[in-house]
Amino acid sequence: MKTAIEGNNIQLAQKNSYDALIKGNAEWVERRLQDDPEYFTELAKGQQPEVLWIGCSDSRVPANEVTGTKPGEVFVHRNIANVCVHSDMNMLSVLDYAVNVLKVKHVIVAGHYGCGGVAAAMSHKQFGLIDNWLRNIKDVYRLHSNELDRITDPTAKVNRLVELNVVEQVYNLCKTTIIQNAWQVRHDLQVHGWVIDLSSGLIKDLKVTNSAAHDLGYVYELNDAPVAAAH
Repeated sequence: MKTAIEGNNIQLAQKNSYDALIKGNAEWVERRLQDDPEYFTELAKGQQPEVLWIGCSDSRVPANEVTGTKPGEVFVHRNIANVCVHSDMNMLSVLDYAVNVLKVKHVIVAGHYGCGGVAAAMSHKQFGLIDNWLRNIKDVYRLHSNELDRITDPTAKVNRLVELNVVEQVYNLCKTTIIQNAWQVRHDLQVHGWVIDLSSGLIKDLKVTNSAAHDLGYVYELNDAPVAAAH
């Protein structure tokens, strides 16, 4: 049972960590205004990003800092282990808005080595609700089990699954009608797969860029407009 002193110390620590966020914001605003007095005036006018970043929720991989871009240049969606599945209406809504309204030119799936979500998916433990999400990564393992089962080093195995997971999520995006319909009318949209190495900060391009439906297996290629429902 916590004593009154312990409770007060916890509350004080919480207040200090929260206040640090507010202070950090004020200092950030001050620095921006010193560099450019019109910075926020211009920022408030709207966004015209050329990139949609679909990354991991891990706090160590912020899209703007990793790519050296400014606010307004990257549209961002993040979830555990950068998974892209056809049943995720959140991700699909972001994708649709980015592609069809913002007209982004690059969609990037960005994983990172040492991903906790990928490592959890490789285990046999139960973690709760997230197990239903991690099952998507287990499916990737199943598809590539012949290769992965031959890797004996645990770290290397996790990192290889990180790469394979990114590749599969790239193809999952390309299978969507959002991307395929855009490709029918646009020639400036590409989908890429990256992995960030946290030990160096550098990006590894997995060379799985897709820019047309014919890059996929033929069964996934959708060329015609939606068929009207039968009555």
